[in-house]
Amino acid sequence: MNKNIKFALLLTFMIGLFGANLSAQVKKGDLVDGIAVVVGDEIILESDIADQANFAKQQGAESSEKCEFVESIISNKLLIYEAKRDTLIENRSAAIKETANQKYNQIKGQFPDEKTMLTTYKFRTSYEMKNAIEKIDTDNYYGQMKYGRITEKADVTPSEVTDFFNLYKLQLPEVKDEVTLSHITMYPKLTDTHKEEIKARLLKIKQDIQGGESFESQARIYSEDPGSAAKGGLYENISKGKMVKPFEAAALNLLEGEISDPVESEFGYHIIQLVKKSGKQYDARHILLKAEPNEAEIASGKKELDSIRTLIAAGTMTFKEAAFRYSDDKKSKFNAGVITSDDGSDKLEKLNLPPTISYQIAGLNKGDITDIFLDTSDPERKKVTIVRVDDVSAAHQLDISTDYDRIKQLALNKKKNEMVEKWVKEKLPNVFISINDRYKDCTFKTDWRKVAAK
Repeated sequence: MNKNIKFALLLTFMIGLFGANLSAQVKKGDLVDGIAVVVGDEIILESDIADQANFAKQQGAESSEKCEFVESIISNKLLIYEAKRDTLIENRSAAIKETANQKYNQIKGQFPDEKTMLTTYKFRTSYEMKNAIEKIDTDNYYGQMKYGRITEKADVTPSEVTDFFNLYKLQLPEVKDEVTLSHITMYPKLTDTHKEEIKARLLKIKQDIQGGESFESQARIYSEDPGSAAKGGLYENISKGKMVKPFEAAALNLLEGEISDPVESEFGYHIIQLVKKSGKQYDARHILLKAEPNEAEIASGKKELDSIRTLIAAGTMTFKEAAFRYSDDKKSKFNAGVITSDDGSDKLEKLNLPPTISYQIAGLNKGDITDIFLDTSDPERKKVTIVRVDDVSAAHQLDISTDYDRIKQLALNKKKNEMVEKWVKEKLPNVFISINDRYKDCTFKTDWRKVAAK
């Protein structure tokens, strides 16, 4: 597999996202107008290619020549087609379908209304978009699982890493300015008085509902949950274990139609109405009021964290111990407070840091700790934070003496790509592939047409 397949794996979720329904089956030899490529019974539309290329460009991907881009999509479709036939890959259609509605609601929460969202994503109805989300997740799942199955035994020895570096060192990318950071972050605690005020508001809303107001209308007016407020607070087909424990425990202890008293969770305070329960799934409505700290509570949180910072600076407590004992960030508290990127790396490009953190560490050296600051990088919840600069790395060309792990990963990726390329060549003779004549002038790395002609 060349770099195109890896790129296509990243982009596959766009297939269908802009109005294309790819669930149609085709017979061998058929090639109707609008269909660019057929791989087995998987089809790729012309609109898919255009929309994926446009989306990739908007996301900052390097522009790719169209034929190269098309080949990447073909390669990915072959992975998906074969994955669906692989009996060792679990069929997760039911689980994927369960999450489609939740993802739809999350996206909808980013827009002022449903119509704006559908227009932006070029769908006519919510049904079309939900089906597309389900299809996107299905393709992602199968493509990634098959890639993993093919490359699961890939490994590189130290000598292979050295050989890779010596062969490609002039082509290896430059590392940008990077830092390694640890943090301790705490959510300011609400006073008992403030908590009672929030619960009193919810009890008044509950009283109004019991007095004749509909739960749906009150949720649209008062709920601060962007994922459900526009739907009258409704979440449907919730599987047990999907919601946070306090929410689920309260919901499942209700009778259908019954409304809970205020329930506290990590998101704030809720009143919950059980709509219906069937087997392992249930529908519920809720109204959420977020537990937003006021200025006095934020000041109190800063004071508490400042006392912890003082203990660290005095050597009474290590940063690692303090992160484990006090940090509210579940992702990092068990890892000495180290901040990692989405790919798990602890080396963070300075240019990609949240503005608040970037501003706080400006001018600091290795080992320095910031003052306490209000961290607004999470729009859902305010927190107070300190950050320690664990390491600073200036921009440089990759070198095996300082970047061995990165070079090892690049060498491993190359080996994985070669394994998938070999797998593709072995599978091609047994897979029907048809490519529209619009691409007859393309020079592909793999001779897809020769296979298609067999």
